[in-house]
Amino acid sequence: MIGNHANNSLPEFSHLEPDVVLQLVEATLGRRASNLCRPLTSYINRVYDIQMEAGDWVVAKFYRPGRWSRTALQDELDFVCALAAADIPVIAPLPGTDGNLLHERHGLHFCVMPKKGGRPLEEPTDEQWRELGRLIGRMHLIGAQQMPRDRVRLHPQDSTRTHREEILALDFPMTSLRNQFAELTEELIEEISPRFDDMQPIRIHGDCHRANILCRPGEPFILIDFDDMAVGPSAQDLWMMLPDHLRHCTREFDALIEGYETFREFDWAEKALIEPLRAMRFLHYTAWCARQVRDGGFARLSPAFGTAGFWRQEIDDLERQLQEIRDDQPGLAR
Repeated sequence: MIGNHANNSLPEFSHLEPDVVLQLVEATLGRRASNLCRPLTSYINRVYDIQMEAGDWVVAKFYRPGRWSRTALQDELDFVCALAAADIPVIAPLPGTDGNLLHERHGLHFCVMPKKGGRPLEEPTDEQWRELGRLIGRMHLIGAQQMPRDRVRLHPQDSTRTHREEILALDFPMTSLRNQFAELTEELIEEISPRFDDMQPIRIHGDCHRANILCRPGEPFILIDFDDMAVGPSAQDLWMMLPDHLRHCTREFDALIEGYETFREFDWAEKALIEPLRAMRFLHYTAWCARQVRDGGFARLSPAFGTAGFWRQEIDDLERQLQEIRDDQPGLAR
């Protein structure tokens, strides 16, 4: 999710060599590390596996400068710690010698967490869908207890309008494609905004898909990667678990909600938000790509990104999703 940007003049990661990472982790935890420091895949941040001298492993996560404010980063860690305190399976950050969870060195903010191995969840059984529902329901009970101070608000007139502006700031190959995209996305935002009028926003994971569920034999599912924590409808953390449009996976959705309502009542009016949220996700991802282009990370993107063919496909996908939203409007009762 495109973040609440802090000072974009902060330094980048160029000086973050393994010896620097090891020194920072040692100074933060007050413990000696071995010489093993391995970079992990991360498109936005910089993440490292570090073996400590005692033999245990930790993960150091360095946040990309300028993406989030310090307050927003603290919001993330506070939420994870509140979940851990409620015995909800997450990976909570380790406190430093000063007792803080969020650290800053050389202009970079970072946290350190214990390493936990596992694998992503693939094809859940019916009982696992219910377990996922229970997990998300418990998370939302804590999420509803207080609001963060500086986190993205997931709403068509807020986050999605911001995403639209970021995308339109790109250099389009043809003015006609830019105009078509601008008109279509404005139509989409105006179409779906009324559905959010009665939404009761809470703290949510924001990126709650199955790749962010860690599976370990004989243990409950673990929620990971709260980097995109947001304020928004509970439905956001539910629809992203589903393998397809809601009409194609009612069995999975019913099992998910059955588990969810073990701990928290689901507002069935939020079913009407699922397809709009999917459209908003389209724009979120394209805005993420736009930010990668501006930040010089475009090598990670598809070679076709930004071409006329790319924008025609984007427009076609959004038109189909807008029609899906309109077709979905009459039903949606429980």
